[in-house]
Amino acid sequence: MMWLLTQLLSLKTLMKIYGFCVFSLCCLLIINGVEVAAFKDHRLRSNVSQPYRTGYHFQPSKNWMNDPNGPVYYKGVYHFFYQYNPYGPLWGNMSWGHAISYDLINWLHLDIALIPNDPYDINGCFSGSITILPTGEPVIIYTGVDENLHQLQNLAFPKNSSDPLLNEWVKSSLNPILTPPDGVDPLNFRDPSTGWMGADGEWRVVIGAKINTQGSGILYKSKDFKSWVKTSSSLHFSNKTNMLECPDFYPVAVNGTNGLDTSVQGNNIRHVFKASFHDHDYYVLGKYDPKNDQYDVGVDFMDNNKESLRYDYGRFYASKSFYDNEKKRRILWSWVNEGDTNSGAVSKGWSGLQTIPRSIWLSEKGDQLVQWPVKELEELRTRKVHYGNKKLTGGSMIKISGITASQADVEITFSLSNLKNAEVLSAEVVDPQILCTQKNASMSGNFGPFGLLVLASRDLTEHTAVFFRVFRTAKSFQVLMCVDQSRSSLRPEVDKLIYGAFLALDPRYKKISLRTLIDHSIIESFGANGLACITARVYPKLAIGDEAYLYAFNNGTQSLSISSLNAWSMKKAQIVSTRKRRKPIK
Repeated sequence: MMWLLTQLLSLKTLMKIYGFCVFSLCCLLIINGVEVAAFKDHRLRSNVSQPYRTGYHFQPSKNWMNDPNGPVYYKGVYHFFYQYNPYGPLWGNMSWGHAISYDLINWLHLDIALIPNDPYDINGCFSGSITILPTGEPVIIYTGVDENLHQLQNLAFPKNSSDPLLNEWVKSSLNPILTPPDGVDPLNFRDPSTGWMGADGEWRVVIGAKINTQGSGILYKSKDFKSWVKTSSSLHFSNKTNMLECPDFYPVAVNGTNGLDTSVQGNNIRHVFKASFHDHDYYVLGKYDPKNDQYDVGVDFMDNNKESLRYDYGRFYASKSFYDNEKKRRILWSWVNEGDTNSGAVSKGWSGLQTIPRSIWLSEKGDQLVQWPVKELEELRTRKVHYGNKKLTGGSMIKISGITASQADVEITFSLSNLKNAEVLSAEVVDPQILCTQKNASMSGNFGPFGLLVLASRDLTEHTAVFFRVFRTAKSFQVLMCVDQSRSSLRPEVDKLIYGAFLALDPRYKKISLRTLIDHSIIESFGANGLACITARVYPKLAIGDEAYLYAFNNGTQSLSISSLNAWSMKKAQIVSTRKRRKPIK
């Protein structure tokens, strides 16, 4: 009894019990004929095949989802907000969906946090962020679209900040707090970042905008987070695009993998500025001077070929990060849209996924970011298979049996030798996506292609190849990492792009690793312990459920070996909805 009483004194334990009670209550309500969204939707679709619905990636029970908004850790609970259409599987009626978790993997959907029902957001509550004020209270800053389709910035506060679930939000009576300044296109002024505080005690936020023909991250300052003044110059601008969407700005430590609070300043810190445009999330690394708000980066987005830094080289957009002060890490989320048709979305009843939350930090060389799935994901691992020191001769393939290949986590490390026989990469400036397309999985080379065939049908008519090729350059070695979707589906109407990224290979070690998360219609791959990431969406007709297979392969002429392979079946995450049904917005 004393042990139980001690446990009950823990707020986190109380919250977990509350979450379990909500889940149990849902079941009880169903038994008594009361509607609960997730379960009702399941009953409606029990006879409808849903082969592309994921098992452990975050998604609502139905309808459209896009940008992650305002993730935050508050009073022992992880909160995740996202762009959501409550009324259908296609874009529209932009609102803020809301879910909570204790481990970033299992989720409870709560009621919608923000709906477009005021003059300043009547045409949508669009993307934004959450900042924790010095009082400990969270505040939402988001973009609303008014009746003229002008984009305005607004605030919302929790109705009861002592509620760890943050169930209800109240829009500020001061809204809109920011309107497009002179010289800024009012149709392109959106997506405020998380706020950070300078040594002068003033808050800063950056807002994506279009100024003339350039994309700009406009910087604003405030003493109270309510009244804002535009600074004399932008934090960053780019001539590579005319609009910077979903800007994110945060510090990273030069040494170590721990994350930093957004307001941290000092030595041995670099700052990341990220923006979304051209269907990708680009970032630059620079030095931020908080005294004069100058951000020195030296290069623009997409400069210097390999320095065209992206979070992910596949289907990945509108990402948002936050600092997890519980575990001292920075977490990154991203929207992964469909490669299917609108009619496919209507048929499924839903559209859009979120990536697995990723920890993110600066690489040892300090020239790029590293990403890795959060540790909590490993709790879903069940059946395991292991291979060690397995030789892969040229043109060979190994079937990986004993796990559920449609819902799996695979870690594999390849050992290479005789690298002098690698093909020569003739040009220093090469687009990796073009190179992956030219040298796809069926094109044999010396070292490569080698990797995994995932979501493969029994006869390999369908498969998605995640693979490497090794090249020699004048100075070193380059590894090309590719995801080849060209044979991912017999359905002609779905996307089958081939994605690519470059990795540096240290010739002293002659090893390269790959981790791949497979979840029915999404494949997330992490090369060289997270130095390059590629996310893909695939829609097989044959390689579904138990008819999906997994292989390790080597289609190059040079032999290599699998020094280690560990693969796990993955349990389903618990994602439950208690969301109320709302009347359509008029």
